[in-house]
Amino acid sequence: MATDGAPAGREAGGRVVLAGRGVDRVEDGLHTGPDAEVDDRWVHVTATARTDPFRVLTEDRFSTHGFGTHAHHGIETATVVLDGALAHADSTGGAGVLHAGDAQWMTAGRGIEHREVAAPGRHVHMLQLWVDLPAGLRDAAPGHQELRSADRPRFTRPGAVVDVVAGTVDGVVGPARPVSAVQLVLVTLDPGAALALPVPPAHRAFALVVAGEAAVGDDRPVGLRQTAWSEPGIAGHLALRGGPAGARLVVASGPPAAASAAP
Repeated sequence: MATDGAPAGREAGGRVVLAGRGVDRVEDGLHTGPDAEVDDRWVHVTATARTDPFRVLTEDRFSTHGFGTHAHHGIETATVVLDGALAHADSTGGAGVLHAGDAQWMTAGRGIEHREVAAPGRHVHMLQLWVDLPAGLRDAAPGHQELRSADRPRFTRPGAVVDVVAGTVDGVVGPARPVSAVQLVLVTLDPGAALALPVPPAHRAFALVVAGEAAVGDDRPVGLRQTAWSEPGIAGHLALRGGPAGARLVVASGPPAAASAAP
């Protein structure tokens, strides 16, 4: 389900909404359940012209299966472990175990093979985002980065914590080194806390609620496993507000293909 947006900057219930980027639509996650690889899956992004440069975003749980050795090319992936322990290895020699809160950035570029399974005796609950590489960067050298939760930079605002994974947000530089011009942050909001999150105006952005509920843009309600999309424009921030029980969100942005190809 998708709902159309309205311009930001009006008053809502006597409260002034932070002016900023509008919300174009809010989409429900698609629950696809178990398959040969996972115990349970939600699909939050499926590639269309309205999601570019983001191709896929899944939320997976598994213990005895997972993803055996398989190939990728022409994309980058960002993986965030929400719970459990994820063991990974790839054809560049990278390997390790990621725990709750840890993340990984992988550049497939001209080609990489990798596997992702639960660590022995453990389970995994994770998010994985696929980002399309612009045409001129699809042959980039493959590689991966482990981005440990304890080592990532964060900044705080009243009632809000922003964990920067990729990009430069409010002067804070994330540890990921993507080939694409992508920004990725994890946001935690206290109940009712408001945050004006900087987002480049030329980027298409989305905010996925992974816990609680929130208001995005022009105080648009966004519930658990719903994704709010914001199209490129002139405003330089996306307004977020925690719901009655607060919220945790994944917010990503990047230039659509046409913008990436511009000189």
